[in-house]
Amino acid sequence: MFCYQCEQTAKGQGCDKIGVCGKQAEVSDLQDLLVYALKGLSLFAVEAGKIGIIDKEVNSFTCTSLFSTLTNVNFDQKYFLETIPRAVTLREGLKSRVKAAGGKTELASPAATYQPAGTIEGLLSQAAGVGLKADPGENADILSLKHTLQFGLKGVAAYTDHARILGREDDSVYAFIHEGLAALTSKDIPVGDWIGLVLKCGEVNLRAMELLDAGNTGSYGHPVPTPVPLGHKKGKAILISGHDLVDLEALLKQSEGKGIYVYTHGEMLPTHGYPELKKYPHFYGHYGTAWQNQQKEFPNFPGSILMTTNCIQRPAQVYSDNLFTSGCVGWPGVTHIENQAFGPVIDKALALPGFGEDSNGKTVTVGFARNTVMSVAGKVIEAVKGKKIRHFFLVAGCDGAKPGRNYYTEFVEKVPKDCIVLTLACGKFRFFDMDLGTIDGIPRLLDIGQCNDAYSAIQIAVALAKAFDCGVNDLPLSMILSWYEQKAVAILLTLFHLGIKNIRLGPSLPAFVSPGVLDVLVKNFEIKPITTPDEDLKAILG
Repeated sequence: MFCYQCEQTAKGQGCDKIGVCGKQAEVSDLQDLLVYALKGLSLFAVEAGKIGIIDKEVNSFTCTSLFSTLTNVNFDQKYFLETIPRAVTLREGLKSRVKAAGGKTELASPAATYQPAGTIEGLLSQAAGVGLKADPGENADILSLKHTLQFGLKGVAAYTDHARILGREDDSVYAFIHEGLAALTSKDIPVGDWIGLVLKCGEVNLRAMELLDAGNTGSYGHPVPTPVPLGHKKGKAILISGHDLVDLEALLKQSEGKGIYVYTHGEMLPTHGYPELKKYPHFYGHYGTAWQNQQKEFPNFPGSILMTTNCIQRPAQVYSDNLFTSGCVGWPGVTHIENQAFGPVIDKALALPGFGEDSNGKTVTVGFARNTVMSVAGKVIEAVKGKKIRHFFLVAGCDGAKPGRNYYTEFVEKVPKDCIVLTLACGKFRFFDMDLGTIDGIPRLLDIGQCNDAYSAIQIAVALAKAFDCGVNDLPLSMILSWYEQKAVAILLTLFHLGIKNIRLGPSLPAFVSPGVLDVLVKNFEIKPITTPDEDLKAILG
C-alpha cells in the first residue's frame, strides 16, 4: 500500500504498512483498484457524453464508489470485492451503448479493458500496478497535480452524492467527474493543462456544494439560531454522527414516540438549526466533542450509535456492538443499515440502559448560516464602519488527532475582542463551546454549520464584499483553515478557483503537493502554512 491523501499521513510522507486512520493494507490496495476501475468506466462515460448518452446509474455509481474511498469512510473489504467487478460490468454495458450509437470504443488506456482477477490474491497483485506510485518516472509536478485532482474529485464526489440523495443533480458535475477521472489515465497532458483541470475541479465543486445547499435548505428550511444543550435527558438514547440529514430525518421519524432521545455528535451538531428537523421533540442535544475524543466518548454512551459518514478514526479500536453504519460507510464487524431501515438501531437503544438522570450542561448556539448572517448585514456593516468590528476570522476545517491542532483553540482564545470568528466543520470542536461574548448584540463566535456548508460561508463573504463594494480579498477577513481529508481538498480548490488569497493552512501542508506546485500556489494565491497564533495574529492585524 501507499496512501498520502490525508493530513495525518505517516511521517508527513505516506502510509505504507497500515493507515494512520486504521485502514489495512489490503483495503487500501483494493481502494486503489476501485479508483482504477472507475477511471476505465469514466473513459467510456466521456465518449458517451460526446454523442449525447447520459447514464444515470453510471453517474450515481461513480460518485458513491469514489466517495467510499475517502479517508475513514469504508474499510470493509467485502464492499470493494463486490464493487470493483460492478464497475467493470457497468463499463462494458456503457461501451456497448456507445458502440451501437457509433461512438468511439477503441481506447488506448489499459483502464478501458481492465478485467478484475478472480481471487483476492489476484486483485491485490493487480492493485500493485495502479496505485499512487504506479508511475515512478513521471514528472514530480505533474504527478502532484494528478494526485491533487484525484483527491479533489473524491471530495466533489462526496458532496455530489449527498446532493443526489436529496434530489439535486446537475449532469455537468457528473460530466466533469468523468472528465477528470479519464484525464488521470493520460500520459501526455502538459503541466499548464493539469493546473487548469485542478482549478476546474474547484469550480465544479462550488456547483456541487450549491446543489447540496439547495437540497438541505429546500428540504429542511434555512437554519435559524438555535441553542443546543450539551447535557442529556434521563431515558433511552441514540447518538448520530456524520453528515447525512436524510438519515437523521429518517431516524427521527422512525424513533418518534418510542421514548428515545436522539443526540447529535460531531458534524451533526448544526442540524439542530434546521426548522424541519428541530420540530421533533425527542431531538434533544449534543453529546461529546470532536472525533479525536471518540475513544473516550463512545464507550461511555449508554445507547446505540449511528455513523453516517467519515467522522471516525481507527473504528475497529473504538466501537462495541452498539455501533451501526449507513450509506456508503462500512467497517468490518459493524452492522450496516440498508435503505434507512433503522429498526435495529432503535431496538438496540431500547435494550440499552440509556441515561439514568438528567444532566444540565452548557448550551451552544448553532444556525448562523448565510440567511441568518445576512439578515443582520446592515448591523454588521455599521459596526465595521464604526470600528466596533475590526476583523473577521474564518477559523474552519477538519479536526484530527495529530499534535499541532491545539493551534486553532489557542488562536480563537487570542482573537481580540473587537473581532468576530466564523466557523464551520468539525475543526470547531476545539473551541465550539467558548463564550466569546457579543459586539452590539452580534455573537463573536458564529457557527455556520458543517463542512458541507462551506458554500454558505462563501456566499457570506461574497455578499459582504458586494455590500462594501470591494473584492473578497479586500475585506477585513482572514481564513485560518485546517484540513484532514479529501472534501477539504475540494473546498481548498474552490477557494483557489475564486481567487481567494492569503489563506493560512495547517496543521501541515499536503504531502502530495510538490515543491514546484507549492511555489505556484504561493506565487498566485499567497497561501501560507500556519505558524503560531501570536505570530499569525500579529501578521494579520499588525
